[in-house]
Amino acid sequence: MKSSFLLKTIGGFALLLALSIFLSGCGKPTGTGGALSGDEAAQVYVAPGQYDEFYAFMSGGFSGQIGVYGLPSGRLLRVIPIFSVDPEKGYGFNEETKPMLNTSFGFVPWDDAHHPELSQTDGQTDGRWIFINGNNTPRIARVDLSTFETAEIIEIPNSGGNHSSPFTTENTEYVVAGTRFSIPYPQKDVAINTYAENFKGTLSFISVDKNSGRMDVAFQVLLPAFDYDLAHSGKGNSHGWTFFTSYNTEQSSTLMEVNASKNDKDYIAAVNWKKAEEYIKAGKGHDIPANYAHNVYDESTHMATSTMKKTVKVLIPSECPGLVYFLPTPKSPHGVDVDPTGEYIVGSGKLAADLTVHSFTKMLSAIEKKAFDGEVDGVPIIKYEEVVGGVVTKPGLGPLHTEFDGKGYAYTTFFISSEVVKWKLGTWEVVDRQPTFYSVGHLMIPGGDSKKPDGKYLVALNKITKDRYLPTGPELTQSAQLYDISGDKMKLILDFPTIGEPHYAQGIPASRIIERSKKFYKIEENKHPYRALGEKETKVERKGNEVHVYMTTIRSHFAPDNIEGVKVGDKVYFHVTNLEQDWDVPHGFAMQGATTAELLIMPGQTETMLWEPKREGVFPFYCTDFCSALHQEMQGYVRVSAANSNTPLKWGLNVKDPS
Repeated sequence: MKSSFLLKTIGGFALLLALSIFLSGCGKPTGTGGALSGDEAAQVYVAPGQYDEFYAFMSGGFSGQIGVYGLPSGRLLRVIPIFSVDPEKGYGFNEETKPMLNTSFGFVPWDDAHHPELSQTDGQTDGRWIFINGNNTPRIARVDLSTFETAEIIEIPNSGGNHSSPFTTENTEYVVAGTRFSIPYPQKDVAINTYAENFKGTLSFISVDKNSGRMDVAFQVLLPAFDYDLAHSGKGNSHGWTFFTSYNTEQSSTLMEVNASKNDKDYIAAVNWKKAEEYIKAGKGHDIPANYAHNVYDESTHMATSTMKKTVKVLIPSECPGLVYFLPTPKSPHGVDVDPTGEYIVGSGKLAADLTVHSFTKMLSAIEKKAFDGEVDGVPIIKYEEVVGGVVTKPGLGPLHTEFDGKGYAYTTFFISSEVVKWKLGTWEVVDRQPTFYSVGHLMIPGGDSKKPDGKYLVALNKITKDRYLPTGPELTQSAQLYDISGDKMKLILDFPTIGEPHYAQGIPASRIIERSKKFYKIEENKHPYRALGEKETKVERKGNEVHVYMTTIRSHFAPDNIEGVKVGDKVYFHVTNLEQDWDVPHGFAMQGATTAELLIMPGQTETMLWEPKREGVFPFYCTDFCSALHQEMQGYVRVSAANSNTPLKWGLNVKDPS
């Protein structure tokens, strides 16, 4: 009977979803007219030469990148390569950044990047760093917002998938990472149908140095073999706690859309990380063998290094009372979001008819009273009625995520009914709803998951665009929609296409980043081992079959621009230093026959290309980034002789023999 009812319920949701998608494609007027009219264009217009009010950082999803947009204009400002090689910038291709993509599996040139998260100080976004997760090969990256470049990537051991990350604590003490897929612990060859007996889930707390931003896996918490979906950390009175949603409390490993949707309630895991610190200090952490990569980019040498780490500390809840509690939450909860006061914890059950809001105060009271309803693997389950602070009844279909405006209101996305719903904290009443186009996932209010939201705009990140833009074949762009939420009613004011599939986004006032923005690298601070800080330092050296070219570039020539004496089979390293000391004057370097990508070298920076010539001849190189009126003349040649030739090594601006 229950299974029959479940299948009917899921079938009903599937029908509603299909109907919503069908309706979203109907009735769209053709021609040049649009859905927006009136003063919307004026609201999003940013005059030539003027700056946007906010930066918006949107995950690239399957692109493995972050897209940086201006708000309210929706203009794309930058694409930051994180987990995916990028031939435009040479990221992952040049010798300096290849180590950034090293993992315990070897060089992995792609990942699925879901959740950007800005660093915070006292619960407010501070503009120093932004973190983002790699979902496929579990990793967390840190981007330095003074350069908008990836500064660090750390792999997460004992994890399969890395979805509920990398949400920050109030002062960026930690970013967190919960395993999406539970896996054998320790990893080993076991039958998949022994899931309940041999699989475990881990929640990782990655410490962040308050000055440098340097990350480290501080500890992991070993939990039952559920799927851990999303997370947010407490703030205010709930600072010191982090909350993770879970589903598949059925502990199924097959046909998950049915078998992982049977229970009426799953759990939010509430982790007391301050108590975890006490247990680690008391020696309760187990040193568990592990193998994971920690990759760091050094801004002074312009080079990355990769270090393999071999152990991680693990806490077991049955040995650490008070470390973790389970909060029952209907039904297959996805998002978990904490309001600016830190009192309310919103659990979005994808298959639930209502929206459940837990109370942190009631949670503490229930813990003190030991109002438990059993336990799982040593983790107490708090009685549902003891922790619920309120319920938003029948708000929509398929709730996913909630953000806050700092004025007492919450905004939740509903994937199936394709809408954003505004409701009031404390009274739980729905006060407004607006459609999205279509099938909205995450949403973003600048600072909307912090103590001090900037509640002016809301961005809906939609999965389906269908008829919103000019058609581009079977694959259409993903879509963001901008709403004005400064008044009582939400107002759609802009559509704009996005890079990849944005899952989550973060917004911040531009003023918090602009003042820290680096314009160029000071040439006198360049510590790259193969730098050439002026044309007098350029040279070519042979070390066996390795040839190292110390090259400079400046408007509008390379030095040296003619090189002879290279042989078939050599490994030629072009170490190119950009001598410019002016903002926005990068130079490119491309070599015919190179099997990598171009170099794109910022002012004052050194980057390296490896070229392995396979045939004799004379091969050109040139600048790929337009830099001056004589950009086309910015070129040179390399002569390649036979492997057994005696052609002397020569270089220069007119190929003088240095001997």
